[in-house]
Amino acid sequence: MSTDKKLKIAIGADHAGFAYKELLKEYLSANDVKDFGTYSSDSVDYPDFAHPVALAVESKEFDFGVLVCGSANGVAITANKHQHIRAAICWLNELASLARLHNNANIICIPARFVSEELAKEMVDTFLTTAFEGGRHENRVNKITC
Repeated sequence: MSTDKKLKIAIGADHAGFAYKELLKEYLSANDVKDFGTYSSDSVDYPDFAHPVALAVESKEFDFGVLVCGSANGVAITANKHQHIRAAICWLNELASLARLHNNANIICIPARFVSEELAKEMVDTFLTTAFEGGRHENRVNKITC
């Protein structure tokens, strides 16, 4: 991954996403990456890792978050409970791009059971290097928070 700026990235996963989290953590190592767990493939509850990642991004301590679980649904639902989080499930590179361009998403949620390792890395690259387009999308994004 190449960006001009070293990013602060919060990363977390449940047991189904553990291997991909480890792969992505290494892939993103040129940045400041904090691992919020899990730390093995033993069965765990995804909210225990999604909430800390979402809080870290919501507080602006981190620029972006990466969450991984089997389907990405659980971590996305959990992260999106936070007022200023826009967590997007991505299974295609184009979705990672649109999540940033149109929705100003700040957490990418990856379904480890449905994408290849290479696609996961490509989507994270795209997500972290695509700027929010603003314009007509900014008004829509501003209406998301309750």
